[in-house]
Amino acid sequence: MPGLLVSAPASGTGKTTVTLGLLRALREAALTVQPFKCGPDYIDPAFHRAACGRPSFNLDSWAMDGALLDRVAAEAGDADMVLAEGAMGLFDGVASRGATGHGTAADVARRMGWPVLLVLDISGQAQSCAATALGFARFDPDVTIAGVILNRVASPRHERLARAGLAAAGITVFGALPRHADLSLPERHLGLVQAGEQEGLDQALDRYGALMRERIDLAAVRDAARSHGIRAGGRLADPPAQRIAVAQDVAFSFLYPHLLEGWRQAGAQIMPFSPLADEAPADDADLIWLPGGYPELHAGTIAGAQHFLTGLRRHAEDRPVHGECGGYMVLGDALIGRDGTAHRMAGLLGLVTSHADRRLHLGYRRAELLAPVAGLRAGTMLRGHEFHYSTIVAQGDPPLMRVTDADGAAVAETGSRRGWVSGSFFHMIASA
Repeated sequence: MPGLLVSAPASGTGKTTVTLGLLRALREAALTVQPFKCGPDYIDPAFHRAACGRPSFNLDSWAMDGALLDRVAAEAGDADMVLAEGAMGLFDGVASRGATGHGTAADVARRMGWPVLLVLDISGQAQSCAATALGFARFDPDVTIAGVILNRVASPRHERLARAGLAAAGITVFGALPRHADLSLPERHLGLVQAGEQEGLDQALDRYGALMRERIDLAAVRDAARSHGIRAGGRLADPPAQRIAVAQDVAFSFLYPHLLEGWRQAGAQIMPFSPLADEAPADDADLIWLPGGYPELHAGTIAGAQHFLTGLRRHAEDRPVHGECGGYMVLGDALIGRDGTAHRMAGLLGLVTSHADRRLHLGYRRAELLAPVAGLRAGTMLRGHEFHYSTIVAQGDPPLMRVTDADGAAVAETGSRRGWVSGSFFHMIASA
């Protein structure tokens, strides 16, 4: 499957909106494009899907072994081409090697054989952008830079000067985007405001696509796509139970697509429900899974969702319930909002969390389960990550897991367990 990986020298250059515009423009050109996202990110894949109509999957070289990376990439299936989006800068990752790499977009490009389309923010420079592009082209001989898209171009003269420098360096330019192109999306504390919360998103994506058709040589972009032709078999993920009730709404949306799709492909029945709509989980579910998300923004609504909370408590009497990050917070006694108001939660764990005292917790994590989580046995080793601003005020139950960061240092957030109920701030990506 031929592909390209959209990356940049750093965060904040516009690669997400460029990716979305390309996905929409290529779809409008009657191409079936399979999107991917490099690294741990739950928000961008939903935008990818909105832009091109196909589910987007994460590819993570730190958390995923080679077989899983290849299997996830095989979800491209019958697409005409792949368009993957990197995270941070092309070569940015962690210091210690993980399952197959350091968590960089370059790791994925190298393994899959996808050339890189580099997005360059040239505000404040002109010909000098060629030195940046040339450095990226020469830094790793196993990573091919197909060319660049110039972003935030101030004027036709500015574009001519930048193109002249890049031509002298032998770097292909696929196009240039003006500085005031309205290529921005609203953000909040964990990244972009979710796709499902944005009114007028489809119209914005149409504008992005139109701009790409006008400013970018889409035929050249397609012709630049390449691949090593990796084939893969096996499963994406083994399900932790047969009938899984999964909370799904704007407060509970941080569940990696390859896990959910893997559970389905393995024969598990996924039974979605919405706590925000006060829906109870299915009575015949074997497991309730509460993903992460933004419960801190909806704590009052969740506290008042008595049908949901009653169903959750009834299930927990004799069957497993697990919460990740935001889902973990909802399983506790109380969630303190940013304004200091304490909201009563499910009370299934002796946990109190606060969003009023905000501190960033971020990074890759290795975890060893100290107790089972449904079909995941005690002793199971997992790879994942942590990303939240909430702090633990009280945690009175035994730890669920032993957790270390990417360098092997112990992490204090171990999760907790009580009876059939478990949870942690750890987001699972793969078995270690």
